[in-house]
Amino acid sequence: MGKLEWSVPQPAQEEPVLHVYNSLTKRKDKFVPKNGRIVKWYNCGPTVYDASHMGHARNYVSQDVLRRILSDYFGYDVHFVQNVTDIDDKIIERARQNHLFDLFREETKSIAPPLLSQVQDAFNLYLRTKVAKGLPESDLPIEPGTEEASWTRISSQILDAGWKKAGLAREEKFEMYFQSAAKAHQALAAAHAKSSSENDSQAAAHLLIDEARDVLTTSLDAQYKSTISDPAISRNLAQYWEKEFFNDMARLNVREPDTITRVTEFIPEIVQFVDKVIANGYAYEAQGSVYFNTAHFDQAQNHSYAKLEPGKKNNLELLASGEGSLTSHVGQRSPADFALWKATKPGEPSWPSPWGQGRPGWHIECSVMASHILGENMDIHSGGIDLTFPHHDNEMAQSEAFHDCENWVNYFLHTGHLHIDGLKMSKSLKNFITIDEILKKFTPRQLRLSFIVAQWSAKVDFSESLMLGEVRSIETNFNNFFTNVKAFISQHEPNATPSEPRHKFGDAESSLIASYYDAQHAFRVALCDSFNTPDALAVLRDLVSKTNVYMNTRDNDLNIEIVQLVARWITKMLRIFGLSDGDSNEIGWGQSDGSSSGVTNVNREEILMPYLRALSTFRDGVRQLAIAKEGSALKDILALCDKLRDTDLVPLGVALDDQDSGKALVKLVPPAELQRARDEKKAQIEAKAAKKAAAAEMERQKRLQKLEKGRTPPEEMFKPPNVPEGTYQSWDDKGVPLTDGEGKELSKNQMKKVKKEWDAQQKAHAEFLDFTNTESKT
Repeated sequence: MGKLEWSVPQPAQEEPVLHVYNSLTKRKDKFVPKNGRIVKWYNCGPTVYDASHMGHARNYVSQDVLRRILSDYFGYDVHFVQNVTDIDDKIIERARQNHLFDLFREETKSIAPPLLSQVQDAFNLYLRTKVAKGLPESDLPIEPGTEEASWTRISSQILDAGWKKAGLAREEKFEMYFQSAAKAHQALAAAHAKSSSENDSQAAAHLLIDEARDVLTTSLDAQYKSTISDPAISRNLAQYWEKEFFNDMARLNVREPDTITRVTEFIPEIVQFVDKVIANGYAYEAQGSVYFNTAHFDQAQNHSYAKLEPGKKNNLELLASGEGSLTSHVGQRSPADFALWKATKPGEPSWPSPWGQGRPGWHIECSVMASHILGENMDIHSGGIDLTFPHHDNEMAQSEAFHDCENWVNYFLHTGHLHIDGLKMSKSLKNFITIDEILKKFTPRQLRLSFIVAQWSAKVDFSESLMLGEVRSIETNFNNFFTNVKAFISQHEPNATPSEPRHKFGDAESSLIASYYDAQHAFRVALCDSFNTPDALAVLRDLVSKTNVYMNTRDNDLNIEIVQLVARWITKMLRIFGLSDGDSNEIGWGQSDGSSSGVTNVNREEILMPYLRALSTFRDGVRQLAIAKEGSALKDILALCDKLRDTDLVPLGVALDDQDSGKALVKLVPPAELQRARDEKKAQIEAKAAKKAAAAEMERQKRLQKLEKGRTPPEEMFKPPNVPEGTYQSWDDKGVPLTDGEGKELSKNQMKKVKKEWDAQQKAHAEFLDFTNTESKT
């Protein structure tokens, strides 16, 4: 019989395959890049006209996590391209309004009648054009000259919650408009109330102008926008906020894009792109503007408009919002048609084109820049869920019209909305929290954790309770795990050579290794399920729990190599999520302190541990001697040991955990964390002591009440004033009554009763005297 030939092993379990939720299909599709391991990815970047906020953090941190998983875990070669919108309606309008406001503020030297009149006119205009959007038809229009009466009525009505809710339904910015008008109205009233001497200063004028900023910018822009022609005004604003955006991203540990594109750097390519779309028959020129013909495109063979949100393609409100507030719509054939190129208007920057001076429409920029860098097809296009329609649908339509292809994007990944305490956050509504503000309360790691515990495509409800509850608990869980692992590693290193060589791989170790293998598989299953970070994080936490149990039960039999293996893998997986830094062999979060400063500390373990180990060894010896002896001196030694542990080493970030073996486990922990733990423990001890003292005092008072009955000597208990006058007429030498108030001898039963009461009082009085003597001595 011949030898058996080798055969390919059969897998014990099926290897999971990556599927991603694709907004194009509304399902989880198998991920198949078009060019092998190369992944072409375009991510919609920011429109830079204001500070970055929590919505940006949610979107870009989540996209960063997905990007890291694809490249660092699944091993794809990702080319990540991200744009910066550095010219659009919002930037132009904000830059122009800021410029006009700053000029007006600088030129105003005092509060004079012309200034008061101008602010009043601005208030009236703002009331008629902005606040009025939320008013019922019965209150419209607000006629010139009736503004003050209307304002009085509105100020009263808005206190009615139902009335305000109806106003917000008519105009979501209603409350914001009202608050801006209220600030201006209050500032005007204060300025009118002051004397001319009080108003005769630039500081007073600036106070009024600053309070009325929102109403003034609207008025100034309406009056003077046509006078602004310098393109540097918009460019300077965009450059400033772009720099701030990337600074915020660095603080959040978001990797820089491989390629950054800016709209103003691609104007020639945009003109060429639009020209070809016209040549292909899907766009038309009208009075210097160029519009995309959505109906013609939708009717064409092999083309379909609004692939992402087909049910919204006739939503005129959304279509208008995608065009921007400065779009004129002159020559537009249909409300569904969108601008590829906008003819210039006074007060706007412009560039030359075959159709005259103008500037790009919003949607065209991403199509041109992505096509220029990545070609006619890309694997992934990503952005926030609010961009699906019309922005991304319009992008796809014009790109497929340009390339004459059916599918410009293979997978669309959209991150879910961010809600703050249950309310959708919006920069336009001014209810947003900036990244700078949130990083004053929480660390970048905590913020990233808050997004990872939710699915990237789902809505996130961000709240204080989330951060102080689940997120803080998860971070503390990993903190404690890494601290303990490093302490055990340090403890085992000095005793590397055992006195009796033997392996440490028993049933407990086999069980932990099996859990480790299971966790690795479960982690991959989770990430293959459309990057399911909540489940993946739960896998890591479960493995941490099992490893903690192992470490806490093995004592001297602990196999440190297995613990290191598990801890290093957990660290590596957290690093893939962007939660830790450091080199590949390091255990824990790395040397970063986790704050928003991005400062990387020196390796404290490497520098301090030899000294700390010697100090701990000394303390161990002193402590063991004190435990073995008796006497007050030994108690003093123990107290000094505790002082070293609880007072001296805490500010240095050193924790000593006493163990049953007599040796302390040495840990390096952030000083603030140790101090907080010490203070909490102290507060708990003090609270417990206070509770105990209160209970003792309550017991003492109860006893006093009981003893108080024994204050009266038995010889006096049956005599006035302890009994009513005339109750008894005669007593024996012990104070026991012999006759009643009428001089009659007490009956046998009466004598028996009073003698019993007298005996009881004698006992109670003796207890009272004993207690008072004891109290006086203390």
